[in-house]
Amino acid sequence: MKHAWICFALACLCLVSRAQEEFVAPQASLITKLRFTQISGGIVILKAQLDNFPDSLNFVFDTGSGGISLDSATAEYLQLKLTKSDKTIRGIAGMKLVDFALNHSLSIRGLKVERLDFHINDYDLLTSVYGIKIDGIIGFSFLRRFIVRLDYDQQLMEIYSPGLYKYPKGGYLLKPNFSTLPLQLATINDDHPVTDRFIFDTGAGLSFLLSEDFVEDSSVFRKKSRFFPTQAEGLGGKRKMSITVVKEIKLGPYKFRRVPVHVFNDEFNVTNYPMLGGLLGNDILRRFNVVLNYPEQSIHLKPNTHFNESFDYSYTGLGIYLIDGEIRVVDVMPGSPGEKAGFLPGDIIFSVETNTSKNIMSYKNLFQNSLGKVKVIIFRKERPMILALDVKDIRKRR
Repeated sequence: MKHAWICFALACLCLVSRAQEEFVAPQASLITKLRFTQISGGIVILKAQLDNFPDSLNFVFDTGSGGISLDSATAEYLQLKLTKSDKTIRGIAGMKLVDFALNHSLSIRGLKVERLDFHINDYDLLTSVYGIKIDGIIGFSFLRRFIVRLDYDQQLMEIYSPGLYKYPKGGYLLKPNFSTLPLQLATINDDHPVTDRFIFDTGAGLSFLLSEDFVEDSSVFRKKSRFFPTQAEGLGGKRKMSITVVKEIKLGPYKFRRVPVHVFNDEFNVTNYPMLGGLLGNDILRRFNVVLNYPEQSIHLKPNTHFNESFDYSYTGLGIYLIDGEIRVVDVMPGSPGEKAGFLPGDIIFSVETNTSKNIMSYKNLFQNSLGKVKVIIFRKERPMILALDVKDIRKRR
C-alpha cells in the first residue's frame, strides 16, 4: 500500500512538472517608430523608400488592401522592370489586370522589408483627391510580418516583431476572421439591429460603406431615412453613392450614435455579399489607438482623445480635385447645395471664406466644419465670381 502511494505521488509530480513546461513565443520587440500624416477621413500616409532610391515616397496605410502596390507613374519614374501577370485586382469602381514589380525592398525609418512583390496601379485620381502625390499602398504583404500600433493621438506608428505583446490596459481585443483582410463583426441599428461582418479598412476615408444588396435584404434603415447623392473614389475611378445617417453603430463594446453611412451598388462584388455587408472605415477607426497583430489574427482597440468627436455631417454635392495646381470643381450632384449655389464643372475655387491656400484638404475641412452659408470665390472662364454655398446638415430631414 505504501509503495502504491509513492507511485501515485511520483505520478502527480510528473504531471505538475509537465504542466509547468510550456514552449512560448519570444517577446515582441520594438523595431522602429515613425510619425505619420493624416488626411481626409483619417487616412494614414507613411513615408518610405524603395530599394536604394533616395526619394521618399508617400504610401497609404491600408488594411483593406490584400497586397502592396506602387503607382504606375512612380514605377515609370524609377524605371522599374515590370512583369506581366494574369492576376486581377478589384475595387469599388472596377476590375483590372495588373503588372508586378517583383522582389523589391521597402525601407521605413531603419526597417528594411525585403522580397516584396508590388502590383502596379494608377493612383493619379487619389493624388488629385488628397492633394499630395500618392506613390503606393501598404497592405497585407507588409502587415502579415509585423505587429503594428497606430497612435492617432500622437500620429505615431510603432512596428514590432511578432511575439508576445502586452496590450494597453483599458481597451478591447477583437478577434476578426482573417483571409488577407480582417473581417470584423459590427452591429448597425437604425430601424432594428443588424449584425454582420465588415472589412476593417484603414484605407477608407469614411465611417461605414454598405452594399445596396445588404441594405435591401436586411431592411436596416428606417423608412423615413433620407439619402443624398454623392460619390467616392477608388480603384477604377469614381463611384456614385448615397449617404445617410444611422441611429447607432456598435463595434465590440463601443457604441457610436448618428453615424454617416455610405451606400453603393457593389457591381464588382468588393464586399463579397452575402459573406460581408460592406466595410468599416477609418473615420471610426481613428477614434481608437489600434494594435494590428496579424500574426496572432487579433486587433486591439483603445478609445483615444478623438473618440467623442463629432462625425462629418456636411453635404455640398461637389466633387473637387487638384488638377494642374488648381482646385477644380469636376462633379456637381443634381439637386445638391452645390448646384443650387450655381457651381458648374470646370469652376476653379480660389478661396473658401478667407482661405486662399489652394490646399484641397484645407478647403474640404472648411466645408466639413462650416454647416450653413460659406462664401466661395471661383474663377469661371477667367472671370471671378462670388458664390454663397449653403452647406447642408445631413442629420436634418429638410
